[in-house]
Amino acid sequence: MSEDGSNSSLQAVFAAALDRGDGEALAALVSDLPTTPVETRKACVQSLRSTVDDGDPPLALDSASLARILPAFEPLLTDEERSVRLTTAKLFVAVAESNATAVVPLVSALADRLADDEEFYYVRARSAEALGYVALDHPETVTSPEMLADLTIGLSFDKPEVKEKLAKALEHVALGNPGRLTHHVSTLADHLNDEDELVRYHLSTALVVVGCEYPERLTEVSDALGAQLADENAHVRGRAAEAFGLLARSAADMPLPETLAVLADDEESFAAGRARFALVVGEPSDRNEQVETGEGIGTVEAIRATTDGIVAEITAPDGDGECPHCGLALSEDCLPICPRCGAPY
Repeated sequence: MSEDGSNSSLQAVFAAALDRGDGEALAALVSDLPTTPVETRKACVQSLRSTVDDGDPPLALDSASLARILPAFEPLLTDEERSVRLTTAKLFVAVAESNATAVVPLVSALADRLADDEEFYYVRARSAEALGYVALDHPETVTSPEMLADLTIGLSFDKPEVKEKLAKALEHVALGNPGRLTHHVSTLADHLNDEDELVRYHLSTALVVVGCEYPERLTEVSDALGAQLADENAHVRGRAAEAFGLLARSAADMPLPETLAVLADDEESFAAGRARFALVVGEPSDRNEQVETGEGIGTVEAIRATTDGIVAEITAPDGDGECPHCGLALSEDCLPICPRCGAPY
């Protein structure tokens, strides 16, 4: 049989094992992948990723089997072909989003990709994203000083596509354990004026999450938060207003910005409800109490439950024919993947 035929056969065997949910066979096949052609390596990784992403066909592997075979893909994260590394990193993101526990053994390998300044920036971005999803459920594995440094330092130097994922990962770190970012609030606030609205949204959300449990820590960044009350994005304005609401209910003695009264007059916007949350507080003796409104404003649980939907709204096409991530003009018959930045829209 020709080499092409052999590789096609391997892909077919891999697909059949995946359909059967045969974790043992899959692990053995994956161990041979580094010696196969690039397209074979990519095809096998993509076939597993598609079942995780879309559930079509339904993923036959149970969580335990998936966790058992996933470490076998680790060598592909340092494959000589960057397309294979990127495809593998995307697989780990897909798994981490739905089954973070399965990715815990790969945290060190993902952290190495993130820390490698010479790595292809999309691989670094996806590695950060996967680490963020792990941090939601296993914050202790992603919150070492070294990893937090890699996530925060990159906000100053990395490409926009990487910064978005770094900011998202930091938001997830906060949602997993707000206390881990209490000493990083000033660093996060330094980037609230980033050109990318997703970076601003994720970082302002991370600050609000910290403020849900440690509101006094927001006093040191109140000026930066006050500036965000005029942000062009309503969700960023809303998070800033929410932060002031938490400050108003804390022991911090700080006057509220007058801008909040203007925001509160808009009955429809995301920012309006949070501005009213900031303005309507109890007596000073009640300010140490955690106030939960009917909308769940000012709680970690509510933010965790709603932030994905907000990001989807922010990144939704605005009808002007441009990619919402990088601004590239898109043709009407273009696939829903930006040809410049590779992001879905």
